[in-house]
Amino acid sequence: MTRTDPLAPLLDLADVAPALAAAREQVDAALRHRALRRHGGAVAAEVSLRSAVASAALEGHPHPVADVRAGTVTDPVTQGALRVAEAVPGLADRWPRTPRQVLARLHVLAARDQVPADQLGRPISGTPAVAARLDGLAELVGGGTSVPALLVAAVVHAELLALRPFAGPSGLVARGAGRLTLVAAGVDPRGLLAVEVGHREREPEYVGAAGAFATGTPDGIRSWLRHYLTAVELAARELTTVADEVLATA
Repeated sequence: MTRTDPLAPLLDLADVAPALAAAREQVDAALRHRALRRHGGAVAAEVSLRSAVASAALEGHPHPVADVRAGTVTDPVTQGALRVAEAVPGLADRWPRTPRQVLARLHVLAARDQVPADQLGRPISGTPAVAARLDGLAELVGGGTSVPALLVAAVVHAELLALRPFAGPSGLVARGAGRLTLVAAGVDPRGLLAVEVGHREREPEYVGAAGAFATGTPDGIRSWLRHYLTAVELAARELTTVADEVLATA
């Protein structure tokens, strides 16, 4: 008996397919930037920094990028965001194989110095429905769907925002898991897309669309997907900006 792909209906939602195609085109163009051939390490480092700063800001801890770059920001949420961003490339291979363990690791990195040590890496006890959704999420990450990875990443991100399965700054975990999905799937193999920057640029829409997704209605899910794909396009633009800056100073 053939199993139904649980995410396949997303491709039939109004405007999602063209938005997906447009986002992927922008990503592929940004990843061809000539600066990445010789200065990819410098670009990746700057993108990681901006990603972390934006993610911390979305948790209510905004700081200027220059201050974080200078090492003068000791805020624990920002430090957690930096640790998550730095760890993403190294966790990508494990993500499809052991997603629950990787989520636990992301929480340890994100929430250190913010929640008691005995809560680090441990999901908050929830209802059977929450546990079932986490199981479903792990299955999707492990290959339970054939839809494009951009949509999988969007769902992973929004599901973790809705479930908040960990104590403390769970948004850092959700955004880290979304980036991991793109890296592991090969859409962004070097972790150069700071999608968090796109979310931060459209923060009111980010919050509203995430809440809409949590309703589970087709319109709510569509609203989130459209927002997420716009954020991906903004991340591609940010990558191009960073690459231009690195090239100009090389």
